[in-house]
Amino acid sequence: MLFRLIALVSLSLYFLPTAAQDLNCPQNYRYTFSWSQAQGCDFLPRGGTSTGTPVTLDPDPHAGWLSLQEPGLSKKEQDRRAILAMAGPYRTSFEFLETVAYTPDFERGRPYQSWGTEYIYVVEEREDFISLQHIIVMYVKGEDEQIMGPFVQKHWRQDWAYEKNSVFAYIGHDTWAHQGVPESEISGSWAQSVYQVDDSPRYESWGQWQHWENVSTWLSAETWRPIPRRESSVREDYDVLIGTNRHTIVPTGWVHEEENYKVVLNGHGAIDNGLPFLSKELGVNRYERIIDFDFSAGDDYWSSTSRYWEDARAVWSQLFASAQQHTIAPSVDGVPLFAVLFGQAQEFSGDEEYDSEAVRTMIRTALRPYFQ
Repeated sequence: MLFRLIALVSLSLYFLPTAAQDLNCPQNYRYTFSWSQAQGCDFLPRGGTSTGTPVTLDPDPHAGWLSLQEPGLSKKEQDRRAILAMAGPYRTSFEFLETVAYTPDFERGRPYQSWGTEYIYVVEEREDFISLQHIIVMYVKGEDEQIMGPFVQKHWRQDWAYEKNSVFAYIGHDTWAHQGVPESEISGSWAQSVYQVDDSPRYESWGQWQHWENVSTWLSAETWRPIPRRESSVREDYDVLIGTNRHTIVPTGWVHEEENYKVVLNGHGAIDNGLPFLSKELGVNRYERIIDFDFSAGDDYWSSTSRYWEDARAVWSQLFASAQQHTIAPSVDGVPLFAVLFGQAQEFSGDEEYDSEAVRTMIRTALRPYFQ
């Protein structure tokens, strides 16, 4: 095969720019909204430490943004074009910083920064529905300056549905439930469903796209989200992120902004009455269009596994619809859920005798132990 699939635990292959690794912790090396009066060298960003190959940013406004400038479009068509404008080749960067502390004994966490390269594919497009799949493709520069890769990782997926009357929302403690959208907020809205790398649910919310001459932006309603992987490996002091997401289409690509509260829940999944709010976090995830980058390994992976992942999405959808709420364990007997499905996807990659019904049966059997 022309690609190597990296396991989820290897997402440290998000890269930090070399310059950030060469700092000697000067106290004046700060940035807006940092803790500017803090002393010591324990506040430099954490994240990936590998060095990637150089990329070339697209010098021109991209076609998706330009399509939004066309006069005479209906509001719904503008919305659709804004969602579709997120597809394509990108250098991605992820930056998170705790900005406000709410508890007396709060200890700030180090900022998080990482970046990588990924292609966003249009999986499905209908009048009232658009599905976008993110695929990471990485090339790594070793200590001897030799280039390793490509490394390929199926990343997250975002589905957009027009005027949904209910969402499959996260309610804490690895549990999701169907919740109604207020009737007054349905008209003209788009619900965004975000799925993890194995197509298990992450969060879903709704909001309205707004369009001006040169900016299109979508702001979600208040959204509950599980602790992200960048935090779950280093934090155990809160249970849920509660906040909003904003997606904005810009000439160079698009930007995902987050405003999150780190919140403690009680055993019943309600906000704790003691000290529920630990801190506030801001996140800025930039997707910058790039050119002349070799994403062919991602194309190969998606082409050879797309039938399997289509069946996985179908099985997940059937399971979601089978009950009002579901608790889904991230691992069983030490085996992460993603590892099971990634293994099956690899097993059936490029299978010329692929049997969709048989595969769906295998997926249902594999998922059953994770539903509690």
